[in-house]
Amino acid sequence: MKKIYSRLMLIVLISVLLFFCALTVQAKAANNPLHAGDDYSQQEVRGIVSDQAGIPLPGVTVAVKGKNRGTTTDIDGQYSITIEPNDILIFSFVGFQTFEEPVNGRREMNVRLEEEIGSLGEVQINAGYYNTTKRESTGNISRVTAEEIELQPVISPLQALQGRMAGVEIIPGGNQPGMASTIRIRGRNSLREDGNFPLYIIDGVPINSTPIESNSLIGNTGMDPLNTLNISNIESIEVLKDADATAIYGTRGANGVVLITTKKGKDRITGLDARVYKGVSTVPHRLDLLNTQQYLQIRRQAFENDDVEPTIYNAYDLVQWDQNRYTDWQDFFFGGTSPVTDVNLALSGGSDNTTYRISGSYFNQGTVYPADLNYQKMTGGLNLSHTTRDEKIQLNLSLNYGVDNNRLLGNGVNLNSNAFRLPPNAPSIFNTDGSLHWEEWGEAGISNPLEGFFNSSQTQSYNLVSNLGITYQFSSHFSLRTNLGYTRFNSEELLKIPTRSYNPAYDYTHSSIYSQAARTSWIIEPQLIYSRKFGEGRLDAILGTTFQKSENSKMEIQGDDYASEVMIGNLNAAGSILNPSNISSEYRYSALFARLGFNWDQKYFINLTGRRDGSSRFGSGNRIANFGAIGGAWIFIDEPYVENNSKFLSFGKFRGSYGLTGNDQIGDYGYLDTYEATAGPGGLYPTQLSNPDYSWEINKKMEAAVDLGFFNDRLNLTLSWYKNQSSSQLVGYPLPAITGFRSVQANLPATVQNTGWEVELASVNVKSRNWRWQTFLNVSFPKNMLISYPGIEQSSYSNIYRVGHPLNIELLYEYEGLDPETNYYRIADVNEDGRLDYEDRVIIKDIGKEFFGGLTNNLTYKNFSLQFLWEFVKQEGTIRSLTDVGQLSNQRVEVLQALGNQVRFQRISQSYQAYTEYYNVLDTTFPFEDASFFRLKTLSLGLSLPQAFMESIRVKSGSLFINGQNLLTLTKFGGMDPEMPNGGTSFVALRTVTGGIQLNF
Repeated sequence: MKKIYSRLMLIVLISVLLFFCALTVQAKAANNPLHAGDDYSQQEVRGIVSDQAGIPLPGVTVAVKGKNRGTTTDIDGQYSITIEPNDILIFSFVGFQTFEEPVNGRREMNVRLEEEIGSLGEVQINAGYYNTTKRESTGNISRVTAEEIELQPVISPLQALQGRMAGVEIIPGGNQPGMASTIRIRGRNSLREDGNFPLYIIDGVPINSTPIESNSLIGNTGMDPLNTLNISNIESIEVLKDADATAIYGTRGANGVVLITTKKGKDRITGLDARVYKGVSTVPHRLDLLNTQQYLQIRRQAFENDDVEPTIYNAYDLVQWDQNRYTDWQDFFFGGTSPVTDVNLALSGGSDNTTYRISGSYFNQGTVYPADLNYQKMTGGLNLSHTTRDEKIQLNLSLNYGVDNNRLLGNGVNLNSNAFRLPPNAPSIFNTDGSLHWEEWGEAGISNPLEGFFNSSQTQSYNLVSNLGITYQFSSHFSLRTNLGYTRFNSEELLKIPTRSYNPAYDYTHSSIYSQAARTSWIIEPQLIYSRKFGEGRLDAILGTTFQKSENSKMEIQGDDYASEVMIGNLNAAGSILNPSNISSEYRYSALFARLGFNWDQKYFINLTGRRDGSSRFGSGNRIANFGAIGGAWIFIDEPYVENNSKFLSFGKFRGSYGLTGNDQIGDYGYLDTYEATAGPGGLYPTQLSNPDYSWEINKKMEAAVDLGFFNDRLNLTLSWYKNQSSSQLVGYPLPAITGFRSVQANLPATVQNTGWEVELASVNVKSRNWRWQTFLNVSFPKNMLISYPGIEQSSYSNIYRVGHPLNIELLYEYEGLDPETNYYRIADVNEDGRLDYEDRVIIKDIGKEFFGGLTNNLTYKNFSLQFLWEFVKQEGTIRSLTDVGQLSNQRVEVLQALGNQVRFQRISQSYQAYTEYYNVLDTTFPFEDASFFRLKTLSLGLSLPQAFMESIRVKSGSLFINGQNLLTLTKFGGMDPEMPNGGTSFVALRTVTGGIQLNF
């Protein structure tokens, strides 16, 4: 903990020094003799901003046109700003038309804004290197704001995006805290799993999106690198999808870009925001399994059908174990209640030229499992903005630091499967003193199901993301901007393996595995920006370059034969050190990029982007590649012949884009020969075969879309069609064993295509003085296909993929029903060679989503607010367990049908033939069923506390809220969770209910 506190104190010290340096720069600029002759006469303007009904609007942005100065209205809609007499004020607020008004020397300006729900014409959207608006955007950019996600009790911000964005699929990694989710933006482009990660950018700084490896229960998916972010400190998340939006990032944007922007200080008045919530999480669903008497009936019937006598060797559950004992193993394993706590503080303020925001948070989540597991996270953030008096220089500093501590069981302990398969009359897991029970399990010749239970894994992660942006305004048209970013991620994991986790009858010793991972990177991006208006036209241009360097390292070492359990982890106390390893790599990236945007009369838009990339992951002859895109839009509603003849249409825009992006998501140094030392002295042996000729994957992206608004933008519709083709697939090409190598990195002649339709609908259903009801709908219809792969029959992918079909498929046998003679499952031997193999797998089953989306409703009535999101998915799933009728494991209740005359399940038996046919039928269409679902993903109810009461306790404003997560799921799927449709016994969606309070001082 000393290391944590010392690093936090260092961040705070640097922040304070930079803050005072900024104030010093401001003071010097104000007293600079070079500006002695300038006229800086100032005056204070006050006023109230309200809607057309006269209701004050809090949070309205009041900015000075052409200057980096502004404020926001308070809870009563009041504002105060110091400006020059001839300035122009701009009033903007989400859902209202932007209003400009010259001051003309006035001291008081009261403004009423007109509603403009749906079009969001002036809401700024982060497009990466520049900002745009929904109205003027030529690319496809989805956006969520703080109000939509900040109350969700999730760890990673990716989890908060589920169901909220068209074309963005979030696949949970599991139910353990910290597990990395998988994000797919418009499908899977690469044959390699690690070639499909999008680009993460936090406040302009790129982040390595690859999950961090672990030896704990989250080892299969790894840890999410975004875990240490504070969700409550996020202002917005934009996802860039098409070529126009992503091409400026070149190779890094091949799989889409996720832009995360943290909150900044907006008001010169000092204020403190505090929010705390607490709640609980539980597993919302149980499978209907056999009780003891039903289970024993099935088992006895199996032996009777097989004409076999039960003995202690083949039926210890019938002969040795208590025939009247019943344990609900689902309740035992995951029937607990997981507490959740979140505390957030944020201090903001500043002056006319300087604003700041300092935030901190604490998050804690327990577990539903019968173990002492816990996840904790502490974060700190600083955002500082300063503009000199003459507004020539602007500084923006962003610091985000997070520390998390994840205490889990060691990898290999199965907490889920045992809950479903253990016979209901199985012995207890633990003794009365809390130790593992071995006697009855050992007498049956099997291990305790929780063998390894006391193997504990503790992982601590430290993550710093920092960025300094400096802008110098040469003139009203030219400016120079430089972004300087630095990130450092460290993870330390200690896995303790005590002997009490295992049967004392065997000779185990205390051992440990210590691992450490580190990721550091820096980036420098100077940019020259030009903006100018020419009559009815406007030109915006960016010319920049990128220099980036990343270093990754991982160290692992095992300790064995500790003298006592308390010494585990202290390598000096280990009797022996085993398998030490230390791996490091370096990645260098550089680029030259440009953007040219032009619009005429704010009706015709064209956007040209280009990037020349260089990557150290390719050989010297292939390191440089060029990428680019063109995007265009036509706001046809502004054409006189459309505007004058449209009764219902209030907005209309066609847009489209085409471009190329690349992909270099492969390992470092793959183009080199590598060697390792032999066991004996003085020798080397090759471990990797070089191929200096492989090059970039190429992703061609095309999009066409239309944006429409109806009834004065009360109803808004966006319809998008896209086609992406990824070719020259980078994979490890398999080699014959005679070469001495398993594979060599190469470009395969395969092309993957993603096409689809995306529909986004926003409506204002009710709009009155007291009532407001908005609805947002998004639906995605994705289609993925391997459209070309010459020679796939001779490749290692011949039993995985099929040309003309999606990548996400299963090759299955053909199920022919129950054999009339044996009453066992019958699977077709297509080639009639007497065995089942891949040549008999003639059924190609698409296991991807047919469509998915989300339906959000926002309702407000006076001081009450209600927001809820329904997530929906159309898909198929499988339950590949719990129907092997007669075997020594519990089953679903529906297998009782096998006791009568039924045609679904095979003959009750525990024979080898029954076991074989059962596992063969799992690779047919037999276990597939409809796994579509409609889930109440989030529900939030809020109450704004009376303003008079708040003022009486000297608080600006306050509110109470209740939030629910995964409250209800409507589905026909018979498994635990349709969100994990392959297997039937996995689950990720915990039902969480939290309640809290927010106060603004």
